[in-house]
Parts: sequence; C-alpha cells; structure tokens
Amino acid sequence: MATLLQVVLPVFIVIAFGYAAAWREYFSKAAVDALMTFAQGFAIPMLLFRSMTQLDLAASFDPALWGAFYTGALSGFAAGIIGARFLFKREWEDCIAIGFIGLFSNSLLLGLPITERAYGADALAANYAIIAIHSPFCYAVGITAMEIVKNRGGSLAKLPGKVANAMLHNALIVGILAGIAVNVTNLPLPTVFTEAVDLMARAALPTALFGLGGVLYRYKPEGDMLTVAYIVGVSLIVHPVVVYLLGGAFNLPTDSFRSAVVTAAMAPGVNAFLFASMYGHAQRVAASAVLIGTAATVVTASIWLTILP
Repeated sequence: MATLLQVVLPVFIVIAFGYAAAWREYFSKAAVDALMTFAQGFAIPMLLFRSMTQLDLAASFDPALWGAFYTGALSGFAAGIIGARFLFKREWEDCIAIGFIGLFSNSLLLGLPITERAYGADALAANYAIIAIHSPFCYAVGITAMEIVKNRGGSLAKLPGKVANAMLHNALIVGILAGIAVNVTNLPLPTVFTEAVDLMARAALPTALFGLGGVLYRYKPEGDMLTVAYIVGVSLIVHPVVVYLLGGAFNLPTDSFRSAVVTAAMAPGVNAFLFASMYGHAQRVAASAVLIGTAATVVTASIWLTILP
C-alpha cells in the first residue's frame, strides 16, 4: 500500500497545493480562472494535439477497448439518471446533468498521470486512444440527451446543429480533431512549431492539477449529500467494475486493460460541473461530486492498482 500511495499521492499533492493556495488567498479567484483558462484552453489542447499527431491510429483503433470503456461510461450515465429520477425524484433536466457526472471520469488530469506513474510512459497508448474520443463522445451523449429532454414534445430538427456547435466550441475537442487530421494526412510540421507545442504541452498537467485544486476550493460540499454520495459511488464503483468485467471478457491486452480500468476508476472531471453550469441544472451536486470524488480517488485508485495485474 505504501508503494501504491507513492504512485497516487503526488498527483493529489499537486491538487492540494492549488487548494491550499486558494484557501490562504495566495491565489485569487481571478488567478485560478486565468490558470485554468490557460490549461484547458491552450496547454491541454496542445498536449492532446501533439499526442494525436504521434498516435498509431491503426494500432489504437481497438473496438474491444472502446466497447469495454464506453459501455462502462454509459452504464454510469444510465445509473445516474435512473437514481436521480426514481430515488431522489429530481426533474428530468437535473437527472441528465447528474447522469453526466457518472459518464465523465477524469481521464486526463487524473487517469493519465496516475497510469504513467504506475506503469510508465510507454503504457499510455490505450489512455490516449480513450481520450481521443472521450470528450466528443461524452458531450455528444450528454448534449443530445439534455436537448431531447428540454425539447420534449417539440421538434428535434435543430438538435444535430446544437450538438455540433457545442462540441466545436470546446478547445479539447478541437485539439483532438486537429491532431487526428494531421496524423491522417501525414502533414509535415516544422520542427520549431512542434518544439513550441511541446513546451506548452509539458506545462499542461501540472498547471491543470494545481488549478484544479483552486477550483475545488470554491465548491464546498453542501446539501443534496445523499444524491452526491450516490453519484460518486456510481462513478468510482459502477463504471470501473463494468469496465473490469468487460475488459476481462474481451481479453484486452494487459496494458489496455489496466489503462481502461484506471481511467474508469477516476473521479468525475470538472467537465461534469461545466456541463451542469452550461444548462443551469444540478450544479451543486456536480461541484460537490467532483470535490468528494477527487478526494475519495486517493483510496479507490490505490485499491484498483492493487487488484490490477
């Protein structure tokens, strides 16, 4: 367990540094927002862009990997919606936002560094294969479900346009799509350009983890705690258990199996709160779930690293 904590804790200590800096007011709200704007709007898209340009798309196109992981994600989405509606009697728009919490694990800021620290940089190919469609897939599912609920009884003719518009205004998705386009077309990139991109990409994870701590400080858990506990359980237990069972049934290679389960076992990402804020539903539940889930991942990630081969 001590060795596993040495793998997991550094990631959360960086988050704790950001949390403490915001708590002690060394970092203002505006500074945290600016840091996260840089991380999520520039550095992380550069990291994803560079990773997609270098990814072996043929080798990474693994229907079994995607099938196991995204069946688990959809299970979390469905469990969140059903629990919110029938256990906690939430309105349908709240149910979709709560379901999104169970759908969107923190594949990038937690899954990537923890997998790298546990298994090495050479074990990340499956992580990037998951990340390549993670934001597009989750946002497509969440936005489509929310728009259907909002327009119940009305025309859905404008739905594809709304989904496409929302996705193409997401910097993470733009970075992924641009990187895949360069990869597929074999477009040569000048060395000075790739070195500049690499400089920004190296800043992405530590900057984002520190900023995430500052963001989490704002969202102190309050109210709806049964709902929060339920959806955190869905995110940290249901999603990875489904992926673990399906990954074994599909005979995934060891590296892919570990990457899929570790990624599924991560806490809900900040995108869960951003999605709730975008529609103005279940924001308090989303913020509290991200905070409590991130803290709980210190323990649950260590357990999964013990279970995995």
